[in-house]
Amino acid sequence: MTTVVGVTRAALRARRAQLWRLAGWSAAEVLPAALSGLFTARAVDSGFLAGRPGVGLAWLALLGLAVLVGAAGTNRSYALLGAVVEPFRDDLLRRVVRGAVAGAAGGRADDAAVARLTHQVELVRDTYAGLLMVVRGFLFALGAAVLGLFSLAAPVALLVAVPVLAGLGLFAVALPVMVARQREYVLADEQLGRAVVTAVSGHRDVTASGACDQVTGWVGGAVDAQARVERRLATMAATRSLSLALGGWLPVPVLLLAAPWLVRQGLGPGALLGALVYVTRGVQPALHSLVQGVAAGGLRFAVTLDRLLRTAVAADPSPAGSPPRPAPRRTGAALSLRGVTFRYGPHADPVLDGLDLEVPVGDHLVIVGASGIGKSTLAGLIAGVLHPQSGTVHVGGSPVTGATPGALAERRVLIPQEAYVFTGTLRDNLGYLAPGVPDDELDRAAARLGLTGLLTRLGGYDATLRPADLSAGERQQVALLRAWLSPAPLTILDEATCHLDPATEARLETAFAARPGTLVVIAHRVSSALRARRVLLLDGRTALLDTHQGLLERSPAYRALVGYGETEPSDPAPFWTASDGTSAAART
Repeated sequence: MTTVVGVTRAALRARRAQLWRLAGWSAAEVLPAALSGLFTARAVDSGFLAGRPGVGLAWLALLGLAVLVGAAGTNRSYALLGAVVEPFRDDLLRRVVRGAVAGAAGGRADDAAVARLTHQVELVRDTYAGLLMVVRGFLFALGAAVLGLFSLAAPVALLVAVPVLAGLGLFAVALPVMVARQREYVLADEQLGRAVVTAVSGHRDVTASGACDQVTGWVGGAVDAQARVERRLATMAATRSLSLALGGWLPVPVLLLAAPWLVRQGLGPGALLGALVYVTRGVQPALHSLVQGVAAGGLRFAVTLDRLLRTAVAADPSPAGSPPRPAPRRTGAALSLRGVTFRYGPHADPVLDGLDLEVPVGDHLVIVGASGIGKSTLAGLIAGVLHPQSGTVHVGGSPVTGATPGALAERRVLIPQEAYVFTGTLRDNLGYLAPGVPDDELDRAAARLGLTGLLTRLGGYDATLRPADLSAGERQQVALLRAWLSPAPLTILDEATCHLDPATEARLETAFAARPGTLVVIAHRVSSALRARRVLLLDGRTALLDTHQGLLERSPAYRALVGYGETEPSDPAPFWTASDGTSAAART
């Protein structure tokens, strides 16, 4: 929980000016609470009991003015709350998104990230705002009531303080147990989210295999577990009620029982009535708000924020504030795979089995094969998006496993079939892999790829792009220009031109082949192999590496593929791809 305290303290320090203004208006808000008992005592003792009703009404009129001031303070306090809470929420969203993206880029898929991003971030935001208002209200209201009680008589203040402190002490003792219960609730919520996402994403397989009852029982078990945790959490309400009874309600009978003694000490009936007003209208509501607010919103805030921060930190393999540990380097090849085996699931057949591949710097390699044979899987392994169960993948002489997303981005750029374009300016879309690239360099790159006309049609570099307004082919061309501008020496095009016509595809692939560095193309059309220096064929039993002409001579499968014309656009299902005993790999 120390991280929670540190993050919260830093967020409050960053909004000091807003907090001081909030404190000023809070003081105005509690003005009626501070003056209610005193003005009531004066109205009774100096006014109505003294036979001067006009004086009594005047004191009550002054109290009415204080209520108006308090209403204005309440209005301004809530208006200032957003200036403190919303920046905290925005920062938390950035942390969660960065952690989720870093985890996905590192091959650590996390279905619970959806629950964190949607439910838990908003829960922290709401409870943070509620906690601020509760603590603020308790401090100011209790302070006002204590000052008022001392203004009437010190013995009255002492009689009230003893049970209030007892109630607060009981609540403090029970707080660690409440925190543990709340943490169980958050973990159960994440487990239920994982179970639901897994069941929904695999509903076709569940139906086809007749496993509906088993999956229903599995998801139902997660639901029951969350219900049990919620029931245990609800039992803490009894402890909260006891704290409120001690600190909020016990002072009232204590004052009433001590009334004869207080009157003998010279306390007037009005002062006694004022003391009861301070207890019932000041101390009691303040303590009630604190106990209920901290026990409900405060616990949810602390436990949920702790969970969010833990997952955000865990998603980054480098310790916060320290540079990433340099990976051991190998030299010689732009890309090297040694004994790579990959399967989707522990009991599935391998998609790639014992694959060796060496791609020298400056090479132009095209990977071909039937749909579903594992081409995009191989691209994901090369890019570090997927990780093999055995074997190693090196890019630029360093292993991709364990590398940070930033380190991978410096070594390779991957353009998948469905190109990523975000809402923002064209300049931002083109330059986020190479920040600060000047316009003249953008112009030269666009001309080299033959995309100047496209950029003009889109409205220029400062025009706002909306993905829904672009065709799939336009999005691919924007992404390809972005990849060209990237400083990464290895370019991986995973069917990145599948929405373009053959002539445009040929122009773009030829341009990338002339770009300094190494090019790996997952072919959408077999015609890509005609432009490559070497071709890697994945055909389901062997992985053969040769030139286009060499594969025509060696492989009947390649000749059939070339005669068929085009591969299909993707590999939607992972079928087994492996080598036989004599040709276990593709080697130069």
